[in-house]
Amino acid sequence: MIISRRQFAGALAALAILPAALAAQAAPQVKIETNMGDITVELNEKAAPKTVANFLAYVKSGFYKNTLFHRVIPNFMIQGGGFTSGMDEKDTRAPIPIESRNGLSNARGTIAMARTNDPNSATSQFFINVKDNHFLNANASRDGYGYTVFGKVIAGMNTVDAIARVKTHSVGYFDDVPIRDVVIKKMTIVKGK
Repeated sequence: MIISRRQFAGALAALAILPAALAAQAAPQVKIETNMGDITVELNEKAAPKTVANFLAYVKSGFYKNTLFHRVIPNFMIQGGGFTSGMDEKDTRAPIPIESRNGLSNARGTIAMARTNDPNSATSQFFINVKDNHFLNANASRDGYGYTVFGKVIAGMNTVDAIARVKTHSVGYFDDVPIRDVVIKKMTIVKGK
């Protein structure tokens, strides 16, 4: 098959834009800088588009700066993103709809949204699973909704494990609060949007 110069030039132009198109489709990655080390998570927009958009909006606004991992339960999960030192709760945007039936599982190293008893109540708080917590999946949960997984840790699981081992106590009506603050210094989008 013989192609013309024009067809060849068109094919080259198409190939030239391919890397840019692939980069635009790259999964977003967020670095969570803490006073105990860094954690990098890769987000799954395809499985949880509303949840990822919500999380990235909080990241971009600087909302998570100086918030805490305020709930730590060994051999279960670490939760953060809603309180500052002294267990002062931050004001959030409106809740988002649950996306828990997206094919992702609450496996070790995944990041998921925290919520109240209302399935559609997730705002800024999230948790990282320290072990496989399949009972938090929609199909296995008591309420039939479960918790929305929207990404996974790709670097810094050693930091997650270290946070999971900190000593905790009760503060007012909050249980499992680290005795020494585990501070999220800031979050930064390091890849993608």
